[in-house]
Amino acid sequence: MKTNPSIVYSGDYFALSRDALIDQVRKQMGPKRFEHVLRVEQAALALAERYQVSLEKASIAALTHDYAKEQDDQKMKHLIETEKLDSDMIPFGNNIWHGPCGAVMVQKELGITDEDILNAIRHHTIGAPKMSLLEQVIYVADYIEEARDFPGVEEARALAFDSLEKVVAYETHHTLSYLIENRKAVYPKAIETYNAWTAK
Repeated sequence: MKTNPSIVYSGDYFALSRDALIDQVRKQMGPKRFEHVLRVEQAALALAERYQVSLEKASIAALTHDYAKEQDDQKMKHLIETEKLDSDMIPFGNNIWHGPCGAVMVQKELGITDEDILNAIRHHTIGAPKMSLLEQVIYVADYIEEARDFPGVEEARALAFDSLEKVVAYETHHTLSYLIENRKAVYPKAIETYNAWTAK
């Protein structure tokens, strides 16, 4: 996997180096998930460069976006309760939990407090009605990273470098359509994202 030795962290968002962050992230997940995280970073950096988003923030958010993805369900439920996160997400499982819970864990365990980075982690799975450019970059990078293989992904990749707003709408529409076509429950906040971005 290609790495990014040219990305030098300033210390403004994470106290240590990119290599140190990678070491911390690697401990939280298996090899397959870790390779995905590195691919998301590559996609995020390309998008960040295209849309003039901080490369450092894009790198940090991408590397930590799945920080809670492989955590134990009981730990996640406990975190939702103790941190007073949205209890409505509990029936939807860790596909939904790991964004908001991951933001809490990254703040507590890694000392990352930048709200834009934390929101990018929080919202990378279901989006939000309003998202900063960084949030959009991480939301899209996770969807189009080079190992993704699903109908429409090539169109999404092309659209991503034409219009960030349009690809967010595209991704939201296709994700919701997939869930509905496969008769899977839809977390209500995902519908809020759909309504907001489709209207754009």
